[in-house]
Amino acid sequence: MSRVIGIDLGTTNSCVAVLENGQPTVIPNAGGYKTTPSMFAITPDGKRLVGHLAKRQAITNSKHTIFASKRLIGRRFDAPEVQRSIDLCPYDIVRGPNDDPRIEIGGKAFTCPEIGATILREMKRVAEEYLGEPVQEAVITVPAYFNDTQRQSTKDAGKIAGLDVLRIVNEPTAAAIAYGFNKQSEERIAVFDLGGGTFDISILEMSDGVIEVLATAGDTFLGGEDFDRRIVQYLLDQFQQQESIDLRGDAMALQRLKDAAEKAKCDLSGREQVEVNLPFIASDPDGPRHLSIQLDRQTLESLVSEVVNATLKTAEQCVRDSGLEAGDVEQVILVGGQTRMPLVQQAVADFFGKRAHKGVNPDEVVAVGAAIQAESLTSEEDSVLLLDVTPLSLGIATFGGHFAQLIERNTTVPVRKGHIFTTTRENQSAVKIRVLQGESDVAAENDLLGEFVLTGIRPANKGEPEIDVSFDIDANGIVSVSARDLATGKEQSITVNATGTLSDEEIQQIIEDQELYEVALKEGVE
Repeated sequence: MSRVIGIDLGTTNSCVAVLENGQPTVIPNAGGYKTTPSMFAITPDGKRLVGHLAKRQAITNSKHTIFASKRLIGRRFDAPEVQRSIDLCPYDIVRGPNDDPRIEIGGKAFTCPEIGATILREMKRVAEEYLGEPVQEAVITVPAYFNDTQRQSTKDAGKIAGLDVLRIVNEPTAAAIAYGFNKQSEERIAVFDLGGGTFDISILEMSDGVIEVLATAGDTFLGGEDFDRRIVQYLLDQFQQQESIDLRGDAMALQRLKDAAEKAKCDLSGREQVEVNLPFIASDPDGPRHLSIQLDRQTLESLVSEVVNATLKTAEQCVRDSGLEAGDVEQVILVGGQTRMPLVQQAVADFFGKRAHKGVNPDEVVAVGAAIQAESLTSEEDSVLLLDVTPLSLGIATFGGHFAQLIERNTTVPVRKGHIFTTTRENQSAVKIRVLQGESDVAAENDLLGEFVLTGIRPANKGEPEIDVSFDIDANGIVSVSARDLATGKEQSITVNATGTLSDEEIQQIIEDQELYEVALKEGVE
């Protein structure tokens, strides 16, 4: 039987792990790095690059280098987050035929699952080189606050990459699995996961090999990228004051600034002050201009304090939903590279009234947890029992534009719940079931996951027919919905494929296109 791997598909970096002799191992790539940049690029001569190779040429090829695409996956093109990305990213984001955002490079529009698949395929290749055998099965992690569409799109990415995705696991839950590995103690823990593009927090209870998620909350458009952007904005303003040159229209300069901002941010976790030095950043009739700006930790903290405070507001909601107080949490685990920042660590310590646990690597712990979960799904031995929750409420749109919740957020999955609805017009023979996910009482303010029509309802006065609508959420958080007329027995059901996800035909076409590219590449080499 082939080995099964765990993959942390991150916004900024990705990581892959496997269990060897009962112990988790994080697999290094060919360069010896245990994490790989989640970047994809196409060079001017048409060559496709992934990971470190893509990152190294980003400055000179910024328009054709894709980063942070995870922030777009499973969203609609008109979503505010996508529109913000259009304004911020150097590459072109266009509307796809499914009303989904796609990234255009050299005349070809790549879907977000397709880009995610290139990263997953690289993780698969890294694992296969290390293990010396093919890998077909994997557990892939996603932000806990991903909705159904984003989870479906991630599964699509796994399929395109040639992986059988055994389970989609929430990132904070995976971190808790890694922390609780071979531990028998009873603890209430909080996992504070601040990565490159997303933020999650989960409150969990661990006891006798059972990990139960009590509550989860998050923001799928908040992370280290927002810290970097504020630093870049500060550097742009400072340079404009000094040299009277606005660099905002210079794609290469912006990419250099982004790289410098990320490095300065990391350096300031261990130092009080750094110098951002970028020679020949611009030129004018008087000659070249160089950027040299001192940035201290206090200035950095003032720039990003708003983002850190936003994470604490989300943490308050999560603790409230769990039914606990912050002081009831016995252990705090920090996940994601951005939690290395002293300001973040202090804010979390102040909120929970205790310092965070230092025994896990924030960059690797999610992949480790995914690998442990992967092994438990394929092993016959007793292992961790995982009780996760759905992050967002689910329901349907009802008469008058209202949202009727059938399953509340933070309900343990898998779960099945139903409710009886009726008609609103005389002799109504069909009803449209619009499946929504969100927290607003107004239907239009929630995410539309999908819709279908139940026909064949017997003619009757309005309010008489009884229509049983049932929701089913599996362990991956994937939603199925059915509706049945109790009088006639007529039934209609769907596994929700929301607008923006790919059809089986589209997935197959992408797989075939990739195979054609690889064949052409080999023929070119030979």
